[in-house]
Amino acid sequence: MKHVLGPAGDFPEGSCRILRVGRRQIGVYNVEGRFYAVRNSCPHHGAPICMGTLGGTMVPSKPGEYSYGMENRVLRCPWHGWEFDIETGKALFGVDKSRVVTYPVEIEDGQLVIEAKGV
Repeated sequence: MKHVLGPAGDFPEGSCRILRVGRRQIGVYNVEGRFYAVRNSCPHHGAPICMGTLGGTMVPSKPGEYSYGMENRVLRCPWHGWEFDIETGKALFGVDKSRVVTYPVEIEDGQLVIEAKGV
């Protein structure tokens, strides 16, 4: 089922808005002009994950080197610091096979729309 979230202009770059869609809270992010939608619930203990930070993380590198990457793609839970890829919802670096629920976002006639079943 499609859900209209509002005009794309209401979601400025760098913003996160938490909206109620059906029975769920969904965080909508505008990251450098690209939109992401995430259910506002961490799979670990149900924390409001969209209250956490969005940034990067350390990525695999050679021994003795420290490389930072995935800038603006890592959603970090505010309770326990678990990290998830905002694009795929997957937990990072083998922490767990859990994932946050993500929804594809499209722009139709200037409106942000997500496809979400069972919300």
